[in-house]
Amino acid sequence: MGEPSLAFLGVDSDDEELYRRLLRAGEKGRAAFALNRSQDVRQVQESCARLTTLGLVREGSDGVLHPVPPAKAVEGLVETKVRRLRDDLEGQVAARDVVGSLINEHGGRAADTRAADTGDAIQHLEGMEAVRAVLDELTFFTWAESLTTNPTGVMSAENIAHARPLDERVLRRGVSMRTLLGAAALDDPTTMNYARELTAKGAQIRISHAPLERLIICDRSAALTPLDPSHTARGAVLIRESGLVSALVALFERMWSSAQELPAAEDAESDAAEALSHLERKVLKSLYTVDKDESGARDLGISVRTYRKHVATLMRRLDATNRVQVALLARERGWL
Repeated sequence: MGEPSLAFLGVDSDDEELYRRLLRAGEKGRAAFALNRSQDVRQVQESCARLTTLGLVREGSDGVLHPVPPAKAVEGLVETKVRRLRDDLEGQVAARDVVGSLINEHGGRAADTRAADTGDAIQHLEGMEAVRAVLDELTFFTWAESLTTNPTGVMSAENIAHARPLDERVLRRGVSMRTLLGAAALDDPTTMNYARELTAKGAQIRISHAPLERLIICDRSAALTPLDPSHTARGAVLIRESGLVSALVALFERMWSSAQELPAAEDAESDAAEALSHLERKVLKSLYTVDKDESGARDLGISVRTYRKHVATLMRRLDATNRVQVALLARERGWL
């Protein structure tokens, strides 16, 4: 039996062979893979570009390719495949109206923003679990526009983890998404990274220096506001009454018109890079060359616990889900 193939993870056989050759070559042999390293330079360059996109290699400033450690490389390939599969399945579910058909079987009523039933024009939702359940359904049935405000401006990693699949679901449909963030977002790297992630996917985001009212409005047909603005965890009010929803839309538009555009990414990334400590830069560089925390800590002369603490901090700042992403995102943003 031959070597296991990476084809099922989306890697072409020629690209896989080049990656395996790099793993076998060692540091001295890798010099042969500089940009002028082949009789067919263009073919190798194209393969190198694909390997870089797949997260299997990185290229040094001297043109030498360095393979990403196998465990991290395969982890990244698996995550990419799972993400694409999820997107495809969600698209099929939406196209076939699977949820709607099941709700009809149950005899229930979804939080469909297109529904005109005024019997439940105003509903009180107690607790965050109930709010999130309704929000899941609202976003599933949102087809035209999503309007949201975040008065605090700051989103925790937990909140982002819950919001990301909902936001991506809406953006994939081509829904117009506008979000207002409180000014505190400007000082929170985690929030700003997520805001830029959303704008790259088509969302419009502005920063407000004036007080904001907490609102979520879907298709101008349904709106959520907190039961108690000072304690949002208590629950929310779901509003479908057209007159009240229209008033809330008008309120959102006034807040939107007085807010400022999201600052240029280059400025924020430059500020963030300057804020990196000397040790954090060393930790970032080590993520390219080692595949074990123990090795990285030993190279830097620090404890494994301290090394892992810095890696965790960098993951939060870059909104990365694994160590491979930390290194790639840091390079993309000019931190190294």
